[in-house]
Amino acid sequence: VQLQASGGGSVRIGESLRLSCLASGISLDSDYVGWFRQAPGKPLAWVSCFAGVTAYYTNSVKGRFTVSRDNAKNAVYLDMNNLTEEDAANYYCAVKGTTCSSWLSYDYRGQGTQVTVSS
Repeated sequence: VQLQASGGGSVRIGESLRLSCLASGISLDSDYVGWFRQAPGKPLAWVSCFAGVTAYYTNSVKGRFTVSRDNAKNAVYLDMNNLTEEDAANYYCAVKGTTCSSWLSYDYRGQGTQVTVSS
């Protein structure tokens, strides 16, 4: 199983980014798929997840971030809008979990993609 998060970059406050989580060796169409982030000097934090067909978000991103699936591409996306400096972090995706917000509950955890937000 290989899992890769991509799409990070440097943006200004208020701009948008789309992160992609691409998988090989495992289907993303029904398992829990989670997004996490870690800012410098801070612990890993849960951002969002798909649990079956339902999406969940941490409070700080509700209304700004949207998670979606493309089963044909075996991909999950995280659309991030109206980015703030607090959103700057390394973002990770994880697959096949049992608890949305628990990084350790996921069987497969990918490498991160860096998001930088500046004024």
